[in-house]
Amino acid sequence: MAQKPSIPKGTRDFNPEQVAKRQYIFKTIQNVFETYGFQPIETPSFENSDTLMGKYGDEGDRLIFKILNSGDYLNKVNDELYAEKNSTKITSKISEKALRYDLTVPFARYVVQHQNEIEFPFKRYQMQPVWRADRPQKGRFREFNQCDADVVGSKSLWQEVEFVQLYDAVFTALNLDGVTIKINNRKILSGIAEVIGAKDKLIDFTVALDKLDKIGEEKVKEEMLGKGIPQSGIDKLQPLFTLSGTFEAQIHSLKDILSTSEEGLKGVEELEFINTGIETLGLKTATLQLDVTLARGLNYYTGAIFEVAAPKGVAMGSIGGGGRYDDLTGIFGLNDVSGVGISFGLDRIYLVLEELQLFPEAVNKNVKVIFINFGDSEALYSLKTIQKLRAAGVNAELYPDATKMKKQMNHANKRAIPFVVLVGEEEVKSEIYTLKNMINGEQDKIDFNTLLELVKS
Repeated sequence: MAQKPSIPKGTRDFNPEQVAKRQYIFKTIQNVFETYGFQPIETPSFENSDTLMGKYGDEGDRLIFKILNSGDYLNKVNDELYAEKNSTKITSKISEKALRYDLTVPFARYVVQHQNEIEFPFKRYQMQPVWRADRPQKGRFREFNQCDADVVGSKSLWQEVEFVQLYDAVFTALNLDGVTIKINNRKILSGIAEVIGAKDKLIDFTVALDKLDKIGEEKVKEEMLGKGIPQSGIDKLQPLFTLSGTFEAQIHSLKDILSTSEEGLKGVEELEFINTGIETLGLKTATLQLDVTLARGLNYYTGAIFEVAAPKGVAMGSIGGGGRYDDLTGIFGLNDVSGVGISFGLDRIYLVLEELQLFPEAVNKNVKVIFINFGDSEALYSLKTIQKLRAAGVNAELYPDATKMKKQMNHANKRAIPFVVLVGEEEVKSEIYTLKNMINGEQDKIDFNTLLELVKS
């Protein structure tokens, strides 16, 4: 007996209903992106390994899916290296390409490679799958889609203000009220590291701090100690763990904590600018919240950091995130090109909309009317009518086989098709149609104009 097929953990098949719902999210996000002036690009599913490696920190590098070289991929590995069985050393010899981990680093590579064709500032959006060798769990997959928008070539903080508005516009369009847009600034984190005497351990500090909501205060402190951050410095962090109140109140406290750090105070100033802009312009359904423990442990952020939380009561990780990167393209040789961008986690947004039952009913309805097949002559007559319905924007189809009528009606029921048209010899001669409403059971003989009117309503 043939083995039952399966798919890798952390990946999924999508049925027609799920695809329709996903496309609804895609189209909603795309519409807002384009309203805000962003242009679409696409990049390959896999990149050269040296494009990706070293850009996401040690943890990120471990989660990158490597692709084995074609052919005899072990021919570059000598016997001594092979005998060591050290996968880290062997990997560079047997793999030169990798699946993209996110869309931001490939975008930086795109900007550098196409810099002479781009008009700066360049506003781009990109909606494609990415891959991470993560441990699968609810809302966390190994293959998932990101929907990114970035601006490169401008250091203006008005871009951050617009991105907060863009987040608000998308979630409002999806009827997902009550999301929280959390914001912090990498300069503040650098300032705090400086104040506590851990400036040389900024990455270790931010990676640990970013886990606060997952593992709790005590575990974060233990991890920092384990990374060599002194206890005296960790003690100075205590005010951060209890920082609360309004945006303005937290800003005031931060100014005291960071009074000896020029970089930290610069971060506070930038956050004040963004908050003032948003307070003046207003948000429709989202809330902007300062979260000084937000770190998003990626190395390339240099200014504002964003993370979006689902409405209260929904157990879900972040459904969006991003930030400012002042010199991301520098890793590919193009210096002083500042950028800022955000990402929407489509798969998690899907789960949130599903849990809160926020998908419109119309999303699931594809075919509006199906014609019963009574034989070749009736089928040909039906197809002529179907042509006209399709030209009028009605999704219509013919059941392909002239089989038992009960089977065809059951097919319509199972697919939740709201209308069925019966065209037999009598209907063909009289140029009429018998229309059955599958929802209320009503059935009438009508002409084409009436048919069109009813199925379009």
